[in-house]
Amino acid sequence: MAERIPVIAPDTTYTIVLAPGLLASFDPAAEGLTGHVIIVTQPALADLYGAALAQRLPRAGLALMPDGEQHKSLATVHDLYTQFVQQGADRHTTIIALGGGVVGDTAGFAAATYMRGLRLVQIPTSLLAMVDSSVGGKVGVDLPEGKNLVGAFKQPERVLIDPDVLATLPPVEWRCGMAETLKHGLLADAALLNPALHHPQHAPELIRRAVQVKIDVVQADPYEQTIRAHLNLGHTFAHAIERVTEYGWRHGEAVAVGLLAAARLSQELGLCPATLAAEVEALLLATGLPCRLGGLDPAALLAAMRTDKKWQSGRNRFILLRGIGQPQIVEDVPETAVLHVLHVLQ
Repeated sequence: MAERIPVIAPDTTYTIVLAPGLLASFDPAAEGLTGHVIIVTQPALADLYGAALAQRLPRAGLALMPDGEQHKSLATVHDLYTQFVQQGADRHTTIIALGGGVVGDTAGFAAATYMRGLRLVQIPTSLLAMVDSSVGGKVGVDLPEGKNLVGAFKQPERVLIDPDVLATLPPVEWRCGMAETLKHGLLADAALLNPALHHPQHAPELIRRAVQVKIDVVQADPYEQTIRAHLNLGHTFAHAIERVTEYGWRHGEAVAVGLLAAARLSQELGLCPATLAAEVEALLLATGLPCRLGGLDPAALLAAMRTDKKWQSGRNRFILLRGIGQPQIVEDVPETAVLHVLHVLQ
């Protein structure tokens, strides 16, 4: 049975539909998709789901983009614009982002900017995108100088989540999604840290709880003026890892090490109990996520952090923890403390 979760956003309200088997029984009229639609996806997902979805829609075409974080770029957006033109997109066209976080962010940015904005529907196909990036209206792409430096706020018309699609993903993608799920647990819902929930058979419950954390935060702070920054827990470290490795690390794996680094930095600064970092490490290990940097140069990672978009007027800002469910924004963290943490996690 479908669960419909309302999200109140600035100037609009949209619905998250969570339903196992949603794509197999897709009803275009029920989801308001009776007009011209362009499905943005990747080749493998086009074969698995995109072509069948297009056949269910009255007027739909496919626009393809390459796989991989390195293609979350302005060059890919330009190519999508060209495909939109070729397929006759106009201001009444709806863009469906069918894929993981890279597709959702890139297609979302293209939808936000083509003809000054087209309707957007997110259909996330990875656990990471389901619990995090498809909700909240932030879209964008990377620059060589940093991750997500070009972007916009673009609220979707719908977010359609079908947990059944997770069965086609390799186990590493489940683990990557678990990193963001654990982040939400550390921020606001300790039930998400319960290992009994950390299995694909519990995906609907896990997704529902994790999504609710995201909804609660983005409704309270849609434009990241205050507490929405909490959702960046671990991400300052993670984005630096991705940049230094030229996106050789998956985002979720980088977030996992970033969560542990944030916990250790919290401990280093005397903000949290000494046991917190050990608890976080145990959760990551039990989930099969990495806990070490594997020899990445701490100085290079620190340099990469300096172009993080969360910095303000050149002052560093980290999301740290006083405990589970107690995030805090901390500015002007001594670089010596950050470097110490990076050395410890080698």
